[in-house]
Amino acid sequence: MPETSVVPEDVADGSQNAESSRERGGGIQSIERAFSILTQISQQDDGINLADLSKAVGLHTSTTFHLVRTMVELGVVRQAKDTKRYHLGRMIFSLAASSSREVDLIATATPYLESLAQGSGEGSHFAMLSGDDVVIVARGAGTGAFQMVERAGGVRPAHCTGIGKVLLAGMDDARFEAWLGGTTLKALTAKSITDPEKLRLEIEQVRKTGVGYDDAEYDDEVRCVACPVRDFSGQVVGAVGVSGPIWRMTLQRMESITHSVRQTAVHLSKDLGYSRD
Repeated sequence: MPETSVVPEDVADGSQNAESSRERGGGIQSIERAFSILTQISQQDDGINLADLSKAVGLHTSTTFHLVRTMVELGVVRQAKDTKRYHLGRMIFSLAASSSREVDLIATATPYLESLAQGSGEGSHFAMLSGDDVVIVARGAGTGAFQMVERAGGVRPAHCTGIGKVLLAGMDDARFEAWLGGTTLKALTAKSITDPEKLRLEIEQVRKTGVGYDDAEYDDEVRCVACPVRDFSGQVVGAVGVSGPIWRMTLQRMESITHSVRQTAVHLSKDLGYSRD
């Protein structure tokens, strides 16, 4: 008779879990069980063995073993060679550190954004890369009428926004070319750059000047200027920008706003430990 573990596991989990198991897909149940395992491991200062872990999460030993073995392979759990006890893996701490770093960065950037918005009268924003996406992670509200609303969490196209061009310019050549090869340069306005070679030249210019512009390339009625923010290692970790309506953001006025954005990026970069020396 072939071995089956579905029925015993459902019994071990209790009748309520058995009913929810039938209602949900196996993939969702596996995720719930994995998080249950992580929670139990995180509560044990000296780690936990397989038998105790199985009992704590209410699963058969074989089921727990297969789940935790996969988690070990992924790096979210580690098993001590001498005691065979399970502990949280390096990836968990890496993810937590990364998240904490982003939160700290946003908290550091916000006062600068508010000051920049007050000084320029236009909406300010701070953007970071999430994979290949340009995400607005913080903003400052301008004081002028008809503000460009940059919602925190909003995603912007990289090739036709000032902040996006700055973040592209912060990539090394290999990563930029990989991004370019996997991206469709869509025309959102008549001024949007859709030619890869033209974008390469634009990004090279941004690298030289340290400023990225959007001259009605994302929105027909909006101009934007942005500058890079660097951390202690010199890597571009974000972009500070200011956006406003073209009838107020004249090319002449953008010169003074560019200076303010550049200074804001410089001060924020210094707070993150960056120094040109």
